[in-house]
Amino acid sequence: MTTPRQPPRRPGSTGRPAADRPASTARPAAAGRPAPRPPRPRTAAAGRAGRPAPRPTGALRLGDPRRRLRVVTVTLAAVLSLFMGRLVQLQLVDASALAADAAVNRFVDDVLPADRGAITDASGTILATTVDAYDITADPTMFTPEQTKVPDAPQQAAALLAPVLGVDRAKLVAALSAPDRRYALLAGRRTPQTWTQVKELQAAFARQAGTATCRAQAAKVGKPADQGGRTAVDAGCANVLAGVFHRETSKRVYPAGGLASNVVGFVNAEGLGAGGLEQQYQAGLAGRDGRITYAQSGGRLVPTAGFHERAAVPGSDLRLTLDRDIQWAAQRAITDQVQAAGAEKGYVIVQDVRTGQVLAMATSPGFDANDLSKAAPSALGNPALQDAYEPGSTAKLMTMAAVLDTGTAAWDTHVTVPNTLHRADRLFHDDIDHPTWYLTLNGVLAKSSNIGTIEAAEHLGRTQQESNRVLHGYLQKFGIGVPTGLGFPGETQGILAKSADWKGSQQFTIPFGQGLSLNALQATSVYSTIANGGVRVEPTLVQGTTGPDGRFSPAPAPEQTRVVSEQTAKTLAQMLESVVSDEQGTGNAARIPGYRVAGKTGTANRVDPKTGRYSGYTASFIGFAPADKPRLTVSCTIQDPVNGHFGGQLCGPVFKQVMEFALKTLQVPPSGSAPPNLPVEWSPSP
Repeated sequence: MTTPRQPPRRPGSTGRPAADRPASTARPAAAGRPAPRPPRPRTAAAGRAGRPAPRPTGALRLGDPRRRLRVVTVTLAAVLSLFMGRLVQLQLVDASALAADAAVNRFVDDVLPADRGAITDASGTILATTVDAYDITADPTMFTPEQTKVPDAPQQAAALLAPVLGVDRAKLVAALSAPDRRYALLAGRRTPQTWTQVKELQAAFARQAGTATCRAQAAKVGKPADQGGRTAVDAGCANVLAGVFHRETSKRVYPAGGLASNVVGFVNAEGLGAGGLEQQYQAGLAGRDGRITYAQSGGRLVPTAGFHERAAVPGSDLRLTLDRDIQWAAQRAITDQVQAAGAEKGYVIVQDVRTGQVLAMATSPGFDANDLSKAAPSALGNPALQDAYEPGSTAKLMTMAAVLDTGTAAWDTHVTVPNTLHRADRLFHDDIDHPTWYLTLNGVLAKSSNIGTIEAAEHLGRTQQESNRVLHGYLQKFGIGVPTGLGFPGETQGILAKSADWKGSQQFTIPFGQGLSLNALQATSVYSTIANGGVRVEPTLVQGTTGPDGRFSPAPAPEQTRVVSEQTAKTLAQMLESVVSDEQGTGNAARIPGYRVAGKTGTANRVDPKTGRYSGYTASFIGFAPADKPRLTVSCTIQDPVNGHFGGQLCGPVFKQVMEFALKTLQVPPSGSAPPNLPVEWSPSP
């Protein structure tokens, strides 16, 4: 029997006839029209019917995972290769250099400055010493608007600091307005009191920060207002001084101010000797700086990392031959006379005739080494040693020494002195017109006759050339044209031409002190030589040094040279007394009651160093006392005076004032005898 064939079931069919379906899902077929095909549901069952379901529209297409894996692997390999290469460079190639750089950044190498030695006078009174000081510095990057929140922090900080540091406000603004720098020196070598003032300003800002009355409290600090009328602390509560720091250093100070400043000298901004004895003895005074190396982190010392220190060696103290009191008297006397005479400058020297030690060397105008900004550049030297000038009549002593020592003449030799004398290409005169004088050789010196000196010098040899050679030899033995032996910076040895080069009138002017030049100490030493019995003792300014161990080392003994015989020196001393004691002498103003004084005046035409021509005068007086038992020599020199120009008139009183003070200071007893009063004139036969 044949079973009727059932139509195939469609996906989603239940297998039941439509008549068996629930009424809610069965639709009756319309008459004459086949029943509509129900829609095919989109289920996974459709795929199982043998036909793939259609791909949904807009679906993402997945990549190949193996390809992605390869890309990631290559990328990671490249990155790791870079890391490995850098690691090899750091660990192997650059290891040593990096370790050295790390050590440099970790370890700080700093200088331990040595204390500079002091300079004292002969009794130990300090003339120059070193005290603690501070360099006031700043970090300009801390003054930017970003750091301070103030648009004009450099200007406000400068307004605060300028009156405290004594530095121009514009310079401070420029130093603080350099954000590309981390360091700026605002003021060097300021006192601890100055740094204390800066710290007080910083503390004032710190106290004001965050308070409601910040501006009112800031105004009470009392700082000057700027051109806009507001105070420098109108920044509110911002601390415009936070970037100001300090560095410990030292400062050279001169407790006696300008006393002996032309001898002592000064140091420059770096603390190095730049003039006078400070420069000459720089190596010994400076000592030797030490060094310290220590580990640091964040600017702080790492105690456990250890450190290495080489201690500084202090400089040696320098003890001078100067006597502070005598130096003061000399400086006051020459300063007053230079001002009274309207002169360009002047100098006074006091020397011990027995030892050659310089007890005073005063110059006017001088300077105060504590504040070089107020000193004239021309006043920073020591003209008593650095000026070369023609001495004039004070040099006649050397001519007379040569005449007496060679036996050419005696003190009482008769000399006829006309009013004029023609020699070479010149007609010579004395300082005044006069009838023919009949003078002894002593009278020639007492009345300071140029003509009489020329006549005496002509007899030193059989010819003029021979006379020139003899005189030249004595001038050199007295120390003219050769260094004094001090070694002072800038010292001149003067000018003394060879005798063969004395031409024309020069061979006749040199005997009375024109045509040669010397410095004031050389001129002083000539008279000290005569006072010391004819033996020249090399001048000295330094007694010795005291080292860091406290031991005193005396300076080498000065060289001594016999220049003339003792008898010649004694005769010359008596002749020099006539210059002061005789009524016809030119040095009466130098008399000192109770003491016999020997000396000589000088009035010379002055060579202007700027033009090389004669202009003005050099007035001088040099002498020693007591003449019967010499102890001190004092010289006075005044350059280019306006009110008078004679040496006796201008320098005689200065000599008297200084010599009298020095004799009393050293407690030198008065003379025990009267001067010899050697004759000055002689009477010709009728």
